[in-house]
Amino acid sequence: MGANLPHLPTARKGTCPVSDVAVRPAADADLAAIANVAIAAGQQDEWAGSNPVYVRHLMNHGRVVVAELDGEVAGFGAAQQVGAGPRAATMLCDLFVHPANHGRGCGRAMLADLWSGAARRMTFSSLHSNAIPLYTSFGADAWWPLLYLHGTADRLPASAGWTAEQVSADTVAGHELAWTGAGRTADHRAWAARPGGAPVIVSVGGEIMAAGTVAGSESQRGIEHLAISPAADDSTAAAAVVTVLAYLGTTGGATQVCLPAPHPAVRPLLAAGWRFDEFDVFMASEPGLLDPRRAVPSPGQA
Repeated sequence: MGANLPHLPTARKGTCPVSDVAVRPAADADLAAIANVAIAAGQQDEWAGSNPVYVRHLMNHGRVVVAELDGEVAGFGAAQQVGAGPRAATMLCDLFVHPANHGRGCGRAMLADLWSGAARRMTFSSLHSNAIPLYTSFGADAWWPLLYLHGTADRLPASAGWTAEQVSADTVAGHELAWTGAGRTADHRAWAARPGGAPVIVSVGGEIMAAGTVAGSESQRGIEHLAISPAADDSTAAAAVVTVLAYLGTTGGATQVCLPAPHPAVRPLLAAGWRFDEFDVFMASEPGLLDPRRAVPSPGQA
């Protein structure tokens, strides 16, 4: 978790003609160049563009493009559809340009391609000075901050009667599909295959209230993505998140989760001494694409 944190769109509207930029679908032959761009942009986390497994996953289950200048890969971007039918949204997962090519229109050209024809658009924007203006120019507005929270489990409030257990990725995906209509089996399988990956369900009184996947090294594991039952109220949603974090904390070390600032789990985590050092901004064509009081999203794939 924590990969793809900052999206770095690198061209202000009008700085140069985007016709100078060639945008095309990425291929396996581009993986090394994509990794080079990601590393130059500071994206060296395990689940990021520097990892060919991550890029191939998005190539197979979404879209990945590269921007070329003078025949050389100067940047890459990726998007993935979340949900199906008229309620589907196109999630911008990545948008990075090599620092040597900033200001040449690559980011804008790739975004125009990735969001072409997508009426419902969303992403998590960094605080880079060009980011929010670029996404706003494509019809996405800023709605709320996504907090990158971290802490230890020793002071988490007890949630009596709650349990978390490891299951299969398909089981987790089945619950999410039933609750949200989003088919995310491939994503849960990919997240579970990462170091420290494990699909989990969370129950109280025998009723399953949340399902998701955790991942990360033993010293720093976190919730990658968690779906919460529509039957959950605020206190239930908070307890579900805390239960998963307590479950992760049994191995020791730091634990982390990305939460919308309005999520009901934020208060008990801050009260337990958890902190955040950075945040992104949820940007979308409409506010309801993610529910900030229920969503526990993957910052790269939502």
